[in-house]
This record gives sequence, structure tokens and C-alpha cells, in this order.
Amino acid sequence: MTGTVDTDLHPGVDVVCLGESMVTFLPSLPGRLADVPSFARTIGGAESNVACALAAAGHTVTWVSRVGADGFGDHLVDAIAAYGVDTSGVRRDPDRPTGIYFRTATDRATDAHEVAYYRAGSAASAMAPGSLSYDDLWAGRVLHVSGITAALSDDCLALMRELTTRAPGRPLLSFDVNHRPGLWRDGSGARVLLELARGADLVFVGEDEAAEAWGLHGGDAIRAALPEPATLVVKRGSAGATVYERGAAGPGATVDGGANGGVGSGRDGGERGSVGSGPDGGADTVTSVPALRVDVVAPVGAGDAFAAGFLSATLRGLPAAARLRHGHLMAAATLTVPGDLGTPPSRADADRLVDLDDAAWGTLRLGPGWTAATEQEVRTP
Repeated sequence: MTGTVDTDLHPGVDVVCLGESMVTFLPSLPGRLADVPSFARTIGGAESNVACALAAAGHTVTWVSRVGADGFGDHLVDAIAAYGVDTSGVRRDPDRPTGIYFRTATDRATDAHEVAYYRAGSAASAMAPGSLSYDDLWAGRVLHVSGITAALSDDCLALMRELTTRAPGRPLLSFDVNHRPGLWRDGSGARVLLELARGADLVFVGEDEAAEAWGLHGGDAIRAALPEPATLVVKRGSAGATVYERGAAGPGATVDGGANGGVGSGRDGGERGSVGSGPDGGADTVTSVPALRVDVVAPVGAGDAFAAGFLSATLRGLPAAARLRHGHLMAAATLTVPGDLGTPPSRADADRLVDLDDAAWGTLRLGPGWTAATEQEVRTP
């Protein structure tokens, strides 16, 4: 499987997302968990966030997981289904609870951020090889997973190793590294995540997490450590994102510019990537697109939203720069709301913004409510 989507093998569902979702409790006020007087209930989970965002963007999506046979499990299934996600692949566990967690309002990257997980022994941690149907898992054009699942239990790790083993008929496997050091009690997370990523077709990883987990700095170093995936997306925070794609535009090509920019255009002033090669000797095309200016309400969930935007554009067969721009727009929709899930712009509005020239893209500034704004309100200042 290359970095493209095979529509012949998997013609029905666009994306299957596998992973734990939890009931999330958001604070009513900023401050330490010890000082927050009340919390609002919502949902959260890397893979279900991607599923909900893709469904809201008009794709057919299935979420596969396990939840408890309890009220929190009922809420999760109902809430995710309300986005238009097919939840028929979710199994109910009568013996294990649905996971929950509480978090503060601060950025996960700051020392003030607190998260209290109550997920040990959860229903999702019982996912294992043989416990889930491959009729469900391989039903889509894309199977999206993340490194979080591998950290939940030994059984979950065994399942992830099985899914990241290349096999005939496997759909395009999308893997978001999602390094969460606190979930890896034995310190093996960095090594395991690199191993799993090597078995994927499309990998998402942040520069910051690659530096923390693997001691790798910069996209070229990350690509050198991960030559196997056909497509590698390196998220660079406020600087933007870069995609390394084997054989996308001819040997030795570097694409740098707007959504319709040509090879080697360099029109957006973005960082140029060097050309590497995969295990088969194929050269990479490296495309960089700057991030948008966003008035951030809460940063949680932005990485999942970016993945959803990129996958949506991939399913539509759009070029690399357009895929990155769609990722940035979907992330902006989540960054401008307090929870893990934002309302994506309509496809027409997203396409219109993606087609802006580089100068207009560079002057966009998006704030709360921007996805509901009129065409004129979302244009450049």
C-alpha cells in the first residue's frame, strides 16, 4: 500500500477509526484541578475526535472500540453517533468501565496543565488480537489509529503490532504518533511508537514530540528515522507543517507554496525540505505550508483535527499543499472552541480558503465563530 487511497479494495466506508474514547470533564474556570468548582461533561479521544470531524465534513466513518455497559458508555456512543459516525463496531463490556478524565483549561505543553485519567482497566484496554472483527477494521479506504492505543495494555499493544504489520488487502493505515509519556509506565513508549510508525502508510508526528521521544530535531531527521511510510506529515506548531511524500512529483522535487503551487515554486516563503529516500530508493517530494494565525481558545484536540482535515483532502485526491491547508483549517476550527471538537467549515468555504493565493493565506486571522462567518467575514483583514 502506498500513500494513496485504494478505492477498488475498499469501496464502502471512507475511514475506520480504532481507539478509546472517554467521557471528558472540562473545567468551568481556569486553575488547578483542586480549585475548579465544577466541570462540564463532553467527549474526548484522539481517534473518535478524528472520526467525528471527518463525519462532520461529509465522509462516511466508522468508529471501532469497546466501552462499558454503563451510562458513560451510553453517552459516548450516542454523542459520537450524533456526528454521523457509524458506531455499530463498538462492543459493550459488562465487566469493565468506560474511561473518564478531567483536565484543566491550560495548554497541554505548559507545566500548569493537569490531566487526571481514570482509564486503567477500562473496557477499551481489553481490545486485543481476535477481539475485533477484521470485517469492521478493514471495511474502509483508510484505517486510522494512534499510539495512545498501544499504551493502554499489553493486549492493545499486541493488537497495534498486528495492525501495523503490512499485509495484502490492508487499507491505507494512518498512524498518529500521539506520544503521551504518562501512559507508558515502563518507559518503552518511544521505542514502541517508532516501531509501530514504521509499519504505517501515513504517519502524523509533531516536531516537539519527535524531539521528546526520539531526540530527533527537524523534519529531515525524522524522515531519516522513518523512511518506510509512503507519507510522513511533520507538524511544526505555529510554524506550519511539512509533508514528505515518496514519488509524488518526480525524483528530487520540492514543493513549497500555495495549494496549487508548482514544483519548486517557493512562493509562500515556507521552509524547504531536503530530499530523502525510502527503503526502495524512491525520492521524496517535500511540501511545506505555513500555519494560520488563530485566536486560540483551547489547544486540545487540534492535532486530531489537523489529521482529519489532511485525511479528508487525501480521500478527495487533492495535492499535498491543499491537504496541509485543509489540515490547518480543520485545526483552526478546534482551536477556536473550548472542547476537543469544533464545527468544521463547509466544504465550499474550506475549498475557497485553500485556493487563496499565498499572500492572502498568510494574512488570514481566524477567531471564535469563524466557521459560521460569511464569505466576506472570513477573508483577509
